[in-house]
Amino acid sequence: MTDMNPDRITGTITIAVLPQNNGQYVCQMSPSLNDFTREDIQRYGQTKEHAIAIALEQLADEYRRIAEERQNIDWDTVERSDTGEPIAKHYHVILHYERIAEEESKFEAMHNTIMGNTVVENAKITVIEIDPEIPIDSLTRSSD
Repeated sequence: MTDMNPDRITGTITIAVLPQNNGQYVCQMSPSLNDFTREDIQRYGQTKEHAIAIALEQLADEYRRIAEERQNIDWDTVERSDTGEPIAKHYHVILHYERIAEEESKFEAMHNTIMGNTVVENAKITVIEIDPEIPIDSLTRSSD
């Protein structure tokens, strides 16, 4: 019998995208991962891809929350060296903000979101301490 590593996550994620009578779609995601105890995820979208993206974001949000909680880091504690100098740490900061915008164009929706100064204030922010050598590529806004 193979020993199971308790830090290992195994399983599958089943995705079904179903068309609705109104031309929209619903994505039903069933994670059968050994550490995921929530019910299936069901999210609506304007297109198949939109529905999948929203459902995946829900799953990602759950794992961001778990990752941050398990670190159990005191927000304002500063570690100091033997000489008393603060020790700088590395953090992966993930900012997630969504809104429904009623605008005249896609440009206006983006521009008014950026100019509103509410993105950072109203965003869900996850801060995960990381090793400085971990190869994480930050997701940045594309310029298209």
